[in-house]
Amino acid sequence: MILLIDNYDSFTYNLVHYVEELGHNVQVYRNDKISLKKIAKLNPKKIIISPGPCTPNEAGICLELVKRFYDKMPILGVCLGHQSIGQAFGAKIIKASKIMHGKTSKVSNLGSKIFKGLPTSFEATRYHSLVIKNGTLPKNFRVISETIDNKKNVIMGIEHENYPCYGVQFHPESIASVPFGKKIMKNFLNL
Repeated sequence: MILLIDNYDSFTYNLVHYVEELGHNVQVYRNDKISLKKIAKLNPKKIIISPGPCTPNEAGICLELVKRFYDKMPILGVCLGHQSIGQAFGAKIIKASKIMHGKTSKVSNLGSKIFKGLPTSFEATRYHSLVIKNGTLPKNFRVISETIDNKKNVIMGIEHENYPCYGVQFHPESIASVPFGKKIMKNFLNL
């Protein structure tokens, strides 16, 4: 079973449909309607943290979930979920220099298991006004995807160097991210 944490976002069920289409059972819980104890009892194979309209500080259980389970099961954070992973490990979340709501950008593939089989750059859909600040990720994380906004690199993906904990700032579940978004989801689910 895959556990999907819903951060009260309209894209949550796009993620659910991808997971189900790829042959997995999924259970969805809102970020403030589940406890760490309940997650441990459910013992999911993987956890996906959805996008959402707030900051990691306002995302219910997300920060504590990342800290508790990153070394126990694979985690994928999307948009707010990505930011939550970064912040849980000490990265700073800041206002983006360029607000991206429903726009596509060319993002790089700097190498990761979740990007296996993808080209070195691809179009991805972005819906965000916050980003992980460059230079604030801890040493046990690496950047796996970037784009350029206002002539500056912007982090679009991260992964832990020792555990299967990943984040993508863009939306793989958006129709405008097809076919690469579904491939990213498939790669994560096949870890």
